[in-house]
Amino acid sequence: MNMRLGVVIPAYCEEENIAQLCSQISEVIPSAKILVVDDSPNELSVMAINNLGIPNVRIIHRGAKSGRGSAVLFGICELVKSDVDCILEIDADFSHPPTQIPELVEFAISRHTDLLIASRYLKTSEIKGWPLSRRAFSLLANRLARVCLQVPVKDYTNGYRLYSNRAAKEIVNSCGKLGDGFIILSEILVTLYFKGFKVEEVPTVFVNRVRGVSSLGYKEVFSAAKGLMKITLLRIKLQR
Repeated sequence: MNMRLGVVIPAYCEEENIAQLCSQISEVIPSAKILVVDDSPNELSVMAINNLGIPNVRIIHRGAKSGRGSAVLFGICELVKSDVDCILEIDADFSHPPTQIPELVEFAISRHTDLLIASRYLKTSEIKGWPLSRRAFSLLANRLARVCLQVPVKDYTNGYRLYSNRAAKEIVNSCGKLGDGFIILSEILVTLYFKGFKVEEVPTVFVNRVRGVSSLGYKEVFSAAKGLMKITLLRIKLQR
C-alpha cells in the first residue's frame, strides 16, 4: 500500500491497551505514522509506548483530561504537518478492529471519499458486548442527531473514521470551536458535508471494551447535549 497513512489515537488511562493496539496497527500497515494523544494523569501509557520501540509510533502526553475531541483535533493538526495522504481516527480500547484499516483505506481511495465512517448502524454491521440500555441510548442519540443535523448517515458518534488530507486541513481550519468532547465528531461531520466534501459509510464490527475504563461519563453526555444545539445552528449557517 503506497498510501501515506497517519493514525491518531486519543487515549485516557489506556496503558492496558495502547501498546498492543499500536503493535497491531503497525503489523497491518507498517508504514503508518501513529500518534497517541494521551491525556492520562500519569505516564503509564508513555512508558508502554516507549518500551514498544516502534519508530513510527509517537506519543504526546498532555497530562490533563481535555476531551476526546480535543485530543483528536490535536492529533490531526500534528499529522497534517507530516504530509500524510489520509488520517485515521481510532479509539484506544479495541472497540474498532485494526484489521479493517486496509479495507477503509482502499474504499476511500477508490471512491475519492473525504470522510469515511465505519458505521455501527448499517445492515451488515454488528455490535458486540453492549447492554440493551447502552444500545438504546446510542441509537436514540444518533437518530436525534440526524433529525437536527440532517446529514444522510446512520452513525454520527462512532470514532472510527478516515479523513482525506484535504478534509483534515479543513478540520484544522474550521473545527473545535463548539466543544472539546464527543460532540466534535458531529461538528466535523456537519462542517465537511455542508461544505461539499464527500461523506460515506461502510459497515463495521464494534466490540465493547474488555480492558481499561471508559472515558464516557455524565459530563461528556451533558456536554454533547448542549453541543448538539450549537451544531444545529452551525448547520443552519452553512446551509444559507
